[in-house]
Amino acid sequence: MAATQPGTGRNGKRPSVTDVARLAGVSVGTVSNVLNRPENVAPPTRAKVEAAIKELSFVRNASARQLRSGELNTVGAVVLDIANPFFTEMARGIEDRLAQDEYTLMLCSSDENPEREGRYLRLFEEHGVRGVIATPSEGSLDMLLAMRERGIDVVLLDHTSPLPDLPSVAVDDVGGGSLATEHLLAQGHTRLAFLNGPLTLRQCVDRRDGVMQTLTAHGLDPATSLVEIALEALNADGGDDGMRRLLAADGPTPTATFCVNDVTALGALRALRDQDISVPGEMAVVGYDDVMFANMLATPLTSVRQPMYKMGWTAADMLLRRGSEDLTAEQVEFEPELVVRASSVPA
Repeated sequence: MAATQPGTGRNGKRPSVTDVARLAGVSVGTVSNVLNRPENVAPPTRAKVEAAIKELSFVRNASARQLRSGELNTVGAVVLDIANPFFTEMARGIEDRLAQDEYTLMLCSSDENPEREGRYLRLFEEHGVRGVIATPSEGSLDMLLAMRERGIDVVLLDHTSPLPDLPSVAVDDVGGGSLATEHLLAQGHTRLAFLNGPLTLRQCVDRRDGVMQTLTAHGLDPATSLVEIALEALNADGGDDGMRRLLAADGPTPTATFCVNDVTALGALRALRDQDISVPGEMAVVGYDDVMFANMLATPLTSVRQPMYKMGWTAADMLLRRGSEDLTAEQVEFEPELVVRASSVPA
C-alpha cells in the first residue's frame, strides 16, 4: 500500500484529532491532553498517541485552536514596498520582537496602492489578527481608524500620527531632508536637484520641506536653486528615469542630487555611470535610509540613516504592550543621522 503524504491522512485529507484518536484507540480528549498537557497522560497511553501522530504525520491546526481559545497570536503588517531593503529591515525588527512573545507576522506590501492596502487590511481583519502595524500609502487613515474602533490595535510605522490617541513610530524626515541639504551646501553646491516621490506620501512631503526650509535659511530661493523631479516609482528604475530626465532638462544642470531614498539613488547612479558623468566630481549624490548596500557600491553612497530595525522592533513592542498594559498612545520619533561617503565628498 502506498504511503500517505506528509500531513495527509489515508483518504488524502489532512488528518484530524479524531483520526489520531481512532488510530490510537483513545478518546479525542486524551489526544488533546497529549498535545497540550502531556504530563497528565500515563506514559503507555501517551506513547500510543505519539505513535499515531507520527504515522499520520498529524500537524495541529493552530488557527482553529486559537479561535477556540480566543487567543489570536498573529499580527498583520502592511508596508509600501517589501522589495525595498528599508522595509525589509524594519520587518525583521517587527518579526524578532513578535517572536519573543510567540506571535507570528503576516506581512504584505501595498506597492503604494491604497486599494491594494485596503484589501490586505480587510484580509487581516478576516483572519482575526491581534493587531495591525501599517505604513499608510496615502493621507487617509479612515480604514485603520475604523479597525481600531472594532477592537483591533493599530500602530503607524514610518508615519507620524495626526491624532493624540493613535500610536506611531517615525523619523524626523524634515530634519533628515535638512541634513542632506546642509551637507551639499557645505560642499559648495548652490544648484541642487531633488528626486522625490508622490506628495501623497508623508515621507516625501516632509523631506521636501526640509530641503526647502534649509535653502531658504541659507538665503537661496528654491525656485532658482532647486530642480525637483517627480518620480514615477520609488525604486531603482524610477531613480534612473528621474536622473535621465534631469540631465535632459533645459537650463543649467545641478551639481548635486538628493534622492528621496537609497534605491532611487541606486538608479540615479546607474544613469550617471551610463552617461560617463563622474560622481562626485560632476554630480554629487545623497540618498536616504542608509540601507545595507549603500556602503557596498563602487562609489559608496552618502545617506541619511534611519534606525530601520529599531523602528520595526519598537512598533511591534508598542503593539504588544498595548494589549497588556494601560498605556496612553505613544508617539516615538527617532532622529536621523547623516553618513558621509564618497558619493558626495571629493577624495
